[in-house]
Amino acid sequence: MEITTPQTLKKLFESEAFELEYTYDGPLGAVYTHEGTTLQLWAPTAQAVSVRLYAAGDGGFVQQELPMQQGRRGVWSLYLPGERHGQYYTYLVTVNGSTVETADPYAKAAGLNGVRSMIVDLPSTNPRGWEKDCRPNIPEHKRVVWEASVRDFSADPSSGVRLSWRGKYLAFTQENTTLAFDGVHPTCLAYLKRLGVTYVQLMPFYDFGSVDESKNLAGQYNWGYDPINYNLPEGSYSTDPRRGEVRINEVKQMIAALHSAGIGVVMDVVYNHMYRWENVFNNCVPYYYFRQNPDGTPSNGSGCGNEVATERSMVRRYVIDSLVYWAQEYHLDGFRFDLMGLYDADTMNAARAALDKLPGGREILMYGEPWQGGASTLKKTAADKMHLRCLSNRIGVFCDATRDAIKGSCFEGRDPGYVNGYTEKSWDIGSSVAAWCRSDTLLPKSPNQIVSYVSAHDNFTLWDKLVLTHTPVDEKPDYDTMHPEVLAQNRMAAGIYLTCKGMPFMQAGEEFGRSKWGEENSYKSHISINRMEWARADRFHSLVDYYRGLIGLRAAFPRLGDMSRESAEAIEFFCTERPLVGWQLAAKPEDNTPWQALAVYYNPENKPHEVKLPAGKWKLLCDGVSSSLWRGADLLCSGRVSLQPVSVTIFGRMD
Repeated sequence: MEITTPQTLKKLFESEAFELEYTYDGPLGAVYTHEGTTLQLWAPTAQAVSVRLYAAGDGGFVQQELPMQQGRRGVWSLYLPGERHGQYYTYLVTVNGSTVETADPYAKAAGLNGVRSMIVDLPSTNPRGWEKDCRPNIPEHKRVVWEASVRDFSADPSSGVRLSWRGKYLAFTQENTTLAFDGVHPTCLAYLKRLGVTYVQLMPFYDFGSVDESKNLAGQYNWGYDPINYNLPEGSYSTDPRRGEVRINEVKQMIAALHSAGIGVVMDVVYNHMYRWENVFNNCVPYYYFRQNPDGTPSNGSGCGNEVATERSMVRRYVIDSLVYWAQEYHLDGFRFDLMGLYDADTMNAARAALDKLPGGREILMYGEPWQGGASTLKKTAADKMHLRCLSNRIGVFCDATRDAIKGSCFEGRDPGYVNGYTEKSWDIGSSVAAWCRSDTLLPKSPNQIVSYVSAHDNFTLWDKLVLTHTPVDEKPDYDTMHPEVLAQNRMAAGIYLTCKGMPFMQAGEEFGRSKWGEENSYKSHISINRMEWARADRFHSLVDYYRGLIGLRAAFPRLGDMSRESAEAIEFFCTERPLVGWQLAAKPEDNTPWQALAVYYNPENKPHEVKLPAGKWKLLCDGVSSSLWRGADLLCSGRVSLQPVSVTIFGRMD
């Protein structure tokens, strides 16, 4: 097949004839057995394909170059007899008379920087006891997600992690770490177990391109939203990026350690674009995997120079196969989708259905960013916030409406929200409480489709945002001082989204006032800006305890985290004086909870307010400063009560 122009390719790939002739559902990549390995590549526009074999993941000479045979539906194949585990290979793909050397887009292992793919005996990469590893049983009302980067998690010299594991997958496996080895203040995994979060969402740890694994990492940093190989782990987080099996083994160790602690693992996936236009997909089938403008040039809805065409059958198949592979091989508990608005809704629903078919698959989380990074040429229904009704009710979205109502715009640094000065947001706060199920704005099917949050890796940290809005325009923000007013606003922000319907989500370190010193977009800033400062967790220990108490309180009242629409509609709002917001929610009879109902009040003003409690005797569970009163002696209230300034106050009915 000889095609000469991007416009011609666009017309070909969008034709029904191409779909019918070249859609393929058989095995692809390296199919390994001890007796031999079959390599298979889908490359329907290629005139020739051959394989180069190497002994190592980098350096050395080509051992052999062997031609592949073209078969049905555009698939090229070659059988390599004998034991091939650890054999590295590349493809030479000739299209329109031009030949490029490329990695295998379906590879599950690779050498240095993902340049050479590796044939791998996957069972040999399993750590000891892997066959007994299983996803923790986390009821929906106990779901709380904590987002971290593998490198940020333990790079701090005070993390208590051994030097060779800092910034690596294996840092998650080290138990009982403490601040600067003091034996008192827990860090890393020990800290997470105490905090009470139930999922860790890891920023991209597939193989990404912005960090050179062959060089010293001290002067390099990137979040990793720049995919090179989708189906294998990033090498810079491993102890030996030159050996493809090492990174696989160490990721499995990391996941097993988190599972052993009762914590699920969510993988941040970025199928919406590739790092560069020169990539494994374009090397094998130029233009097929990417959307095009009418003139044939790449569409750029990602803002990164290209966007993946999920609506095309072999692209959709690739995405779904990749998700299922990660879920099965690595026992992952969920997936977070970057720029999910660039995916078509049919692909997302098909992915949900495919994961559901796995053992325990219905418990695997799926949620993502319901927006795009720029104008897209996607013609089908997008998986964005305007089309929640077209998505499975078990595909969730980050709710920017809740985020901005609570703290103000994430793009305008000094724009305030409900907790930091713009109290007119009280109406949106009420909508946030019910996960927008009682609003005509987002129209979710149920709270299960809403991720409630105020901060993530993008934009200012919550602490920096609050400090910025607290600081007069003509003054320099002081991000290091524990401003009492900012602490109160931070507590209140947490108190709101952790009592809202939907799944709570937080940026790692939000609970100890994590600062990036005003850096709004630190995706490639120095590690000193991005790493978790574990000493700050000790300095802000009262804020950490406040988050910990709210997480525990939420888990103790199952209906608060009930994801059914019925539970959202059961919320009774009080007639309070604006900008106060107050509401109550009755427990279900079958709930194992000490309280028959919760009454929750939000007071964003810098003065106390009196409110009248509903009839009955109520225990004070959280007064806006301490969220752990529910763990102590009964502080019973009735009639009129006072709400502290800038606070979330929670009561539990005892009779």
